[in-house]
Amino acid sequence: MDRDNALTHRRGLLLAFAALALSACGGGGDDAGSPGVPSPPPPDNSARIAAATATAASSSNACAAIRPFYWEIGDRSTALASGAVGGTTYGAGTTMNIASASKWLYGAYVVQRRAGAPTAEDIKHLTFRSGYTRFAICLPGQTVDGCLNYLNNGEYVPASDGRFDYGGGHMQKHASLIGLGALNNASLAAELRGQLGSDIVLTFSQPQPAGGVVSTPADYARFLRKLLGGSLALGSLLGSQAVCTNPLTCPTADGTPVPTTESWHYSLGHWVEDDPVVGDGAFSSAGAFGFYPWIDAGRTHYGIVAREAAAGSGEASVNCGRLIRKAWVTGIAG
Repeated sequence: MDRDNALTHRRGLLLAFAALALSACGGGGDDAGSPGVPSPPPPDNSARIAAATATAASSSNACAAIRPFYWEIGDRSTALASGAVGGTTYGAGTTMNIASASKWLYGAYVVQRRAGAPTAEDIKHLTFRSGYTRFAICLPGQTVDGCLNYLNNGEYVPASDGRFDYGGGHMQKHASLIGLGALNNASLAAELRGQLGSDIVLTFSQPQPAGGVVSTPADYARFLRKLLGGSLALGSLLGSQAVCTNPLTCPTADGTPVPTTESWHYSLGHWVEDDPVVGDGAFSSAGAFGFYPWIDAGRTHYGIVAREAAAGSGEASVNCGRLIRKAWVTGIAG
């Protein structure tokens, strides 16, 4: 009996040690992300396309409020998914005013012109800290300098120097400083295309680098693919030199179009959507009329929500675009 008891005791100890070992290796559960348990694979493109399409077409989310619009998502090579929602008003080839989405184009132009090494002065103007904060509007028939000298557009405000204040005056002054002052709408467009590529069709409705571009979703998508593919130098500098922008949370910010419930950063002619609560780190440049282009934080995909509505429509497009972007990443409609 003593021998049998000893064997039973040894078996119990062995089982206890085995259970402890299994628990230590994560074998006691099947939660993804636990040590030793692989995470589920990312959704394939068919799931992404279905989720993004359903999200864009939903009648119960933020996208319902911005109809009609066109949307597109792609990678560095091609468009992968797209659609027209609420009718056929907008498509890939629709020409429209893109307003502040122009800023990303101008930022890329400057960085390309500087062979990927913008100067300190470039950076100051492209991150809206130059002190030129009185800008109002350009007239169609003016030159870059003609607009700069119109009204108070070229007024320097010493108290604003070094502080973020979103507006077109920074880029207007910068364009003059680098020798573009004599250019009108046509020659300014040709100048930008000389650096961005002749395959990107764009014109100017007014000689304003920060907001005067007229283009199509298809042409802007070509630009975004060049950023992703590396043929434009700004692609490797996305998010660099970023400054804080929310006057309520940033001691060096005076003015932002982003709702002050969110705190984004601003890089070289583009936003970084990195609010600590709702941000996903995407790079973007929404325009006042609702044209909203982005590149995801991982720099693998681009997206566009395209429409031309009343001034002040950019925020609504951002709210829809975020949902489409999230649906693409997760494969789950939102």
